[in-house]
Amino acid sequence: MITVKKLLLPGIMLIFCCKAGAQTTPDTAIVNSQVKTLSDVEYSALLHGEDLSGMSLAGEMNGFPLPDKALKFKDELGLNKEQVTKLTAMAKELRRKKLEMGLIIINNERTLDSIFRYNRLDNGSLIFYTNRYGLYQGELRNAILQACLATKTLLTPQQLKRYKGLHKAN
Repeated sequence: MITVKKLLLPGIMLIFCCKAGAQTTPDTAIVNSQVKTLSDVEYSALLHGEDLSGMSLAGEMNGFPLPDKALKFKDELGLNKEQVTKLTAMAKELRRKKLEMGLIIINNERTLDSIFRYNRLDNGSLIFYTNRYGLYQGELRNAILQACLATKTLLTPQQLKRYKGLHKAN
């Protein structure tokens, strides 16, 4: 016999999970996905250059900050004008690359959807478009991690130490 307590806890957890999943961040407008194989969140992230996959984590978790995150603490880190200029250019280029690759990934996903929808696929086409997807993901991740490497190279050891403390606090 199932007790009320055994049913109540999973029911409450389900309600909280549904509410948490339905919340969106206020600074990110969700655009209805025009690609049925991408969720609204994935589509919006690709269009806005956001990283849902944690592509920077290998760098960031090992002391290689992203340029835009280092710039957030420019005063606390004591960045000089040259560092600010270079980090700003790096952040701008990384943003451009994220937006570019997001559109390319969306178009590739549209193509995959289309070849299946219209039954115009063969092994060669499938291999080609799925490998391209991997290539694009790899190119994007490389750009992100290259930015992390360049940022670490630009900062002094003291600035990196301060950044680590500031980053943990936020």
